[in-house]
Amino acid sequence: MEYMLSFTESVTDFALREDPENSPAYWAAWGAYAGSVAQSGVMVSGAGLQPPSTATTLRIRDGKREVQDGPYAEAKEMLAGFFVIDVPDLDAALEWAARCPAAIYASVEVRPTLTPRQRMLYQTLLSRP
Repeated sequence: MEYMLSFTESVTDFALREDPENSPAYWAAWGAYAGSVAQSGVMVSGAGLQPPSTATTLRIRDGKREVQDGPYAEAKEMLAGFFVIDVPDLDAALEWAARCPAAIYASVEVRPTLTPRQRMLYQTLLSRP
């Protein structure tokens, strides 16, 4: 079954990526984790994200498009990246989440992706005129 591991970080955590003193340890931890996920064969896809300050948020209100620079709302933790992994069950997904560096200083959300049947139904709806 496929699960998405969503990694969150605070603004302070995002700053570690660029900090000359702390970035080597930050990137080494993430490199080791990503390498182990990839080498295990469970990795389906994934990506890290740029800092929240680079986000653009879109809303449609009363039929009009509203565009806002930055994230949707102030939050303690913001999406930093994700992996989609293919593992037998939730327990296995939680084991991978527990190994993630973000689990120590922020959080990792584990959520199942749509099942193949759900994806098929969704695609059917999209293909209708």
